Amino acid sequence: MKQKIYWRITVIAAVLLILLTFTPIVMPAGKIEPKLFSMPYTLWMSMLITIILVVLTYIGGRIYLKDEE
Repeated sequence: MKQKIYWRITVIAAVLLILLTFTPIVMPAGKIEPKLFSMPYTLWMSMLITIILVVLTYIGGRIYLKDEE
């Protein structure tokens, strides 16, 4: 039962993160500040979201495999 709850939390977090990606919070028009390691805001924010999605995919895969057993 715990795996289903964790699975749903992971899916909801991934969907919310994907929806957040296309909002002005992540992709503001014409904004390049603040810079991080000489990368514009949109680039490093997109990289951060990608890393979080990869981690959520890994967690979801581990949860789903446990559910099958």
